[in-house]
Amino acid sequence: MTSHDIFSCKKHISIKLLHISMIVLGIDPGLATVGFGIIEIVANTIKPVSYGCIRTESDESIDSRLLTIFNEMDEIFKKYEPDCAAIEKLFFARNVTSALYVSEARGVLRLLAAQHDVSMTEYTPNQIKQAITGSGKADKRQMQDMIMRLLSLDEIPKPDDAADGLCVALCHINTTGLMGSMNSIKIKTRHNIGYQNI
Repeated sequence: MTSHDIFSCKKHISIKLLHISMIVLGIDPGLATVGFGIIEIVANTIKPVSYGCIRTESDESIDSRLLTIFNEMDEIFKKYEPDCAAIEKLFFARNVTSALYVSEARGVLRLLAAQHDVSMTEYTPNQIKQAITGSGKADKRQMQDMIMRLLSLDEIPKPDDAADGLCVALCHINTTGLMGSMNSIKIKTRHNIGYQNI
């Protein structure tokens, strides 16, 4: 698995430093590559936390590749403890075989979310484009440029699957209005995390 932690976390014990936040996990599903992006909402502001990819080898059995996805995404759930998750909805016009394999990977990812008691919402590619750029016809470059600007990143997230994971997470935030409704949502109280740029 490759990942890029934008902020390092150091927990503090002091009760005075407790704050309320929400962690959103976005997933771009696939069998060869699963992209993920993690965004934190604190005091109605958004902070990118991490993004990356889970990769599987084409010469391995389907079962082995699905197990790799399960194990590595399980570690992500345990490390970041997301409050909610979003995943891109399967949308294929051709190549039925690829669609079936991606469906199996999606099933593994949805199972993991359920095991961690995390609700998962689906969005079509057009819904994600609309939520990020305002146009359901935006191309990949426009999406990447917008996610870099909206999350105040120094560069476009790489690889593309990781950028897609961030887009899915931000789509969920924008679509559900999480930024403006933090007080009405059941969220976790966390020890304050001292953020430092790596």
